[in-house]
Amino acid sequence: MLTDLLGDRKLDGLLVSTLTNVRFYSGFTGSNGLLLVSASGGILFTDPRYTTQARAESRFPVEIVKGPLLAAIAKRLARLRVHRLGIEDQRISHTLYSSLAKLARLVPLGMDIESPRWIKSDAEIAAIRASVALNSAALDAALAHFRPGITETELAAEIDYQMRLRGASGPAFDTIVASGPHSARPHARPRPEPVRPGGYLLIDMGACLNGYMSDMTRTFGVGRMPRRARQIYDAVLESQLAALAAVRPGRRCGQVHAAAVAALRKHELHKYFIHSTGHGLGLEIHEPPRLAKADKAILAPGMVITIEPGVYIEDFGGVRIEDTVLVTANGMERLTQTPKAWTILDENPS
Repeated sequence: MLTDLLGDRKLDGLLVSTLTNVRFYSGFTGSNGLLLVSASGGILFTDPRYTTQARAESRFPVEIVKGPLLAAIAKRLARLRVHRLGIEDQRISHTLYSSLAKLARLVPLGMDIESPRWIKSDAEIAAIRASVALNSAALDAALAHFRPGITETELAAEIDYQMRLRGASGPAFDTIVASGPHSARPHARPRPEPVRPGGYLLIDMGACLNGYMSDMTRTFGVGRMPRRARQIYDAVLESQLAALAAVRPGRRCGQVHAAAVAALRKHELHKYFIHSTGHGLGLEIHEPPRLAKADKAILAPGMVITIEPGVYIEDFGGVRIEDTVLVTANGMERLTQTPKAWTILDENPS
């Protein structure tokens, strides 16, 4: 894939500097690496901390560099007579850009290096599927520890523990546990406050397993809930199901978002839906495409996306329901199997 770019863009070489993309193309999972590709092939540059790891993981020859990687890159560019160098202009740091600009004419590649990641291979789909299953199992296990007076931070810590206990390297992002009116903040941070009856409990969580992410949100009632809370939940569930039904190859991402909004509009709740309907995921928790109003990206088989409409009402609470979904040749497959029926967590379990 990368060598095709050399001819297409008339390049003498290209540099992959984003660690996620370095991993995708080379297999190397360390925290310091640059991948240089030219007509003579590719080479991975890293430092002595990763000598054994890089040689075991990388699909390309490895050069171990004592000192700044850029110095070794500069020597290699001169040796290969690289005059036009393709770069990840949307990701590269100013420092690296400035240094490379002294060595070659830089050619911005936009998303050309990244876009092959949007369509997942069978192996990647299997990895995401495993991450999704682990994530759901971790939630089930964590909720078994739900008890009167548990705080948001305690429950978030239990969720993260249960992920690691099942083999995750950690959460895919900071776990969100928000209760009562606090749940009206879409990216709320857990507080050392008890989860009290009479309000929502929103949990947004994802696991990182073998480098691949999962993402799921579930919202529960705690104890005796007002009728309005159930009505809002049912409306968000209707919106989420409508968006799921709209997922199919050839459909614009904006159309999926429109389906979610239309369902909420029937209940006059659309004005409380303040974010996009979803996003891609894989080696990163947020990848293209983005399922938003103006997004004209086209869904294709092999894409893995989230579907997560929500309603957030200040001083009352918020509801979000999110599944991880695979776009298939004929429609979609919902990878997240955790139930979505309205559920009340008893504040006084026996």
